[in-house]
Amino acid sequence: AITATNLPWRVLDNGTNIEMLLVPGGTFMMGCSASNSYECLSSENPSHQVTLTSAFYMGRYEVTQAQWQAKMGSNPSEFQGAIYPDAASRPVEKVTWNTAQPFCTQTGLRLPTEAEWEYAYRAGTITAFHSFPGYPNGSNDDALLGNIAWHNLNAGGQTHAVGGKYANALGLHDMSGNVWEWCQDLFSDSYYAVSPSTNPTGPTTGNYRVLRGGTVFYANDPCRSSQRLGGSPNDNLNDFGFRVARNP
Repeated sequence: AITATNLPWRVLDNGTNIEMLLVPGGTFMMGCSASNSYECLSSENPSHQVTLTSAFYMGRYEVTQAQWQAKMGSNPSEFQGAIYPDAASRPVEKVTWNTAQPFCTQTGLRLPTEAEWEYAYRAGTITAFHSFPGYPNGSNDDALLGNIAWHNLNAGGQTHAVGGKYANALGLHDMSGNVWEWCQDLFSDSYYAVSPSTNPTGPTTGNYRVLRGGTVFYANDPCRSSQRLGGSPNDNLNDFGFRVARNP
């Protein structure tokens, strides 16, 4: 599918030094993927077929503190300073949805839609957790999550440098764990019941924005492919970060 697009698989955004990987368009089932230990929430239902008609690029990693600092001139993150010598390579956090917007405006990048995010996470799998070596079809086994994610059982209560865990089949790292990732969409618990089947972009009204992927402070449940969270666009917790997307 990547080859058929006639687009390069991997590109470097020169303005930000962000490495981006191609996600070809396609059709997938969006919604409930329970793990062995955690059932789905009502907001993950109903599962429904979604088609993304165009290829897009997704950041290989979460936006780092160094990448944010270079563009924005300051660093809001908690996990920085001399006691964190690899801070520049850790994801930027304490980023609100609102403050992510100027970064995107300055760079010509954007936040992914929620559908793009889940489709990119799954990379062809239908399981709670994406694929990694030895598990090409993904896994529902919560005990294996540490292979792909920094979460509360292995992170020591802090973020970690991006790219330290296995990538999914598209080459994307840290889609599970490390920090929550803002998506562009407004959040609604009941949106899936009315979501369009082609290129959904979320509800048109609401007070919250979508976050995906789980964090170092949570157990396995939020790290599942279909788990959803709504956050105020002004929330700036120390596990709120983001990953960028762009059109070809």
